[in-house]
Amino acid sequence: MKRRKPPAISMNDLTPRKRRRRIVESVLVAIGCIVLGDSLIGERGIIKTWQARQEARAEQRLLNRARAETVRLREEKRLLESDWPTIEDAARRELGLIKPGEKLFIIKDVPPASER
Repeated sequence: MKRRKPPAISMNDLTPRKRRRRIVESVLVAIGCIVLGDSLIGERGIIKTWQARQEARAEQRLLNRARAETVRLREEKRLLESDWPTIEDAARRELGLIKPGEKLFIIKDVPPASER
């Protein structure tokens, strides 16, 4: 047995009550589509929320790195203010200072004898 399709009903064939109901249903479907579209694409939509969360995660990683760097620099500052071996090492490295009695040797690259 073949199933018969119901005949297409035009708006003119409907009673006024059914016509109003169909119009209300159509308006509600249209409003639902607009709300759904806005929730997906709008200013506070799902896509924007997802992007904002990704940006927040990236910023949190940067903040964590900056905090770790701050801790490291505070420790370095504390050592440079109170730890004499650290102070001496920094003075030798950055200022080129030597202790009394030490000899400074400067080694320069000398071209091979064949190039002279």
